[in-house]
Order: sequence, then structure tokens, then C-alpha cells
Amino acid sequence: MAAAARTVRLATRLTAVPRPLIARAALPSSFAQRAGFSLSARRLKSEVIKETEIPVSVYTPDSKGVASSSSDHFSIPVKRTPEPFLEEEDAVVPLNEKVFRQMPQTLQKMSVMGKVIIITGGARGLGNHMARACAEAGAKAIVIFDANQDLGVESAAELHQKTGLPVSFFRVDVRDGNAINAAVQNVVDLYGTPDVLVNSAGIADSNIKAETYDPAMFRRLIDINLTGSFLMSQAVGRAMIAAGKPGSIILVASMSGTVVNYPQEQSCYNASKAGVIQLGKSLAAEWAKHSIRVNCISPGYMDTALNKVPALDAQKKIWKSLTPQDRLGAVDDLNGLCVFLASDASGFMTGSNVIIDGGYTLY
Repeated sequence: MAAAARTVRLATRLTAVPRPLIARAALPSSFAQRAGFSLSARRLKSEVIKETEIPVSVYTPDSKGVASSSSDHFSIPVKRTPEPFLEEEDAVVPLNEKVFRQMPQTLQKMSVMGKVIIITGGARGLGNHMARACAEAGAKAIVIFDANQDLGVESAAELHQKTGLPVSFFRVDVRDGNAINAAVQNVVDLYGTPDVLVNSAGIADSNIKAETYDPAMFRRLIDINLTGSFLMSQAVGRAMIAAGKPGSIILVASMSGTVVNYPQEQSCYNASKAGVIQLGKSLAAEWAKHSIRVNCISPGYMDTALNKVPALDAQKKIWKSLTPQDRLGAVDDLNGLCVFLASDASGFMTGSNVIIDGGYTLY
């Protein structure tokens, strides 16, 4: 995704050994009840009970107009016009084994049925939507790595509640190699060796002139976007190699890794994403012998919450005017590509950088 706001902070310094928060079919902890199931409780209060019949009580005065103690009680039926089925807003319906077996072979290969998937930056935004897409496509378990404790807990509980799938959250700073190694090992202990890594964690520094860019800020962004991508890939790739298990690693880069954005100045962000693309190609070449595929997704301008601020309105008009589709990407526009790269349908695809930008880089 191209840069949007100045110094968006998505990663913070955290403890060395991450502890997972796990959402399963039966959650005994107060965390599950508070962060997960309270969501449905709030919805239930506003639900309308649609009766099939209406109880009626009729009280009639006597011939003199005096209130009578007698009454008549009966029910009248309610005829309802069949309503079209509407899924719950923002519903996440996972692919089940029965439906999977009925699918044609091509569609089966395009699913992630039975796969364990780690998604960094999965607590919100594009990463969270890709996590939901993987759940819908048949994932065995979803594991969210994110530096934001509160959002991570909430998103994991909500995804479990919506799907019934095993969902875990690890509070992990992608700059902390020791924490990453401990978390990945715990994932292996919980679910087995991961099949897929979607590395979506990152930050953006934008609208900063190169001549005034703080070197400490530059190093921080490179550490999160580029070094973090390497450390996550290294830990997951090492686990796949040790288990002799094929897998797919997906690095979220940006069109900013191949073009220079306009009108904002963001030299560091662009450099970091160019590095992610080259890292992906290099890992793909090294790990092909282990049947590990590595590909990059390079989004264009996406209409995420981070971009929905008045200060960016003028720039967003320019971004749209330079995009042939005349729009920013929707938050779910990466989902299909993510699932495809995670699935066996892309089995002969590695080292690719797929730009998904509404045509921005055509000009």
C-alpha cells in the first residue's frame, strides 16, 4: 500500500517472549466472554422477534357500558412474505469439509482447506481482511501476529466468534527476532508447522522531504518494513524446512517499490518496499529446492482507515485522478489474490511481484 499518513505507528517495543491468546470452540477465560461474546450480546438486544401468531385479549363492557370481568383470549396467525436470505453484516462463513468435497478440482485447489496460516499485522486493515478471507477459504487455523495488544485480542475473538475456527493472537514486534522465533515455535506446538505466512505488518512515513528526514525514523521504518519481513520469513521458512513441508510465503510490498509516488515525498517508504520485493525474489530462488514459494503483493492506494483523514483529502483526489479505475482500492480488494497465492492453485508461481493498483502504474 502506498504511504498515507505521517509516521503511522503500527509496531511498538514489546516483551521478548510473546504469549498467545487463543480462541477455540470453548473458551473458559473471562477474556473470551468479554472481548468476543459481548459482541453478539449487544446485537441480540436490538433483534426483532418475528412471531408466527399474535396473542390477543379482548375486554368488552356489558350492555350498560360498565367494565366487565369477562374477556376473550385468542390468537391470530401471521402470514409472512418470504424474505431473501441476508447474511449478517460483515459475516465470515468458513468453507467446510462437506462443501469442499463437492467442489470441482480446480476450485478445491484455489482454497486453503486445512492450512495453518500466520498473518502479521492482522489485527486491523488489509491484514485483518486477508485473515477473514483465508478463514472463508477453508483454513484450519488462523494465527494473528500484531504489535497492538487490544486490537489483536478483539480481532482474534471476533474472528473466532464469526467462524468457530481456532484463532490465536500473539503480541509480536516484527523487529524482535527472539520473540518471533518463540511465537512461531508455539504455533508449531499448537497447530503443527504453518503452511502459509502472510507478512502484512508495516508502517508508512509520508510527506517528509529527504533533506529533513530524521535518520532515526529512517532506520525504524526500514527495521519494521524490511528487516521485519526478513525475520518473519526466516522463522517460518526455517520451520517449514525443518518439517520438510512445502509452503507459501506472501510478502505485502507496494507499488511504491517500483514507482515513485506523487505528490507526496516518501523516499524511505519507497526504498523499504523495493527492498521487500527484492527480498521476496531472493528467498524464492533460495527456497525453491525446499518447495517453499515466496511471492509479493504490491497494492496501490487503498481506502483504509489510515487514509480516511481530512488532511489527505486533497492528495486522495490526485491519487484517484492518476488511477485509470478512478478509485482507491477497497479493503477487501487484496483478498482474492492473497488466497490464490496461499493456495495450491499457484503452485508453479514463485518470485513474482503482483501489482494490484487499479492501473495506477500504467501511466
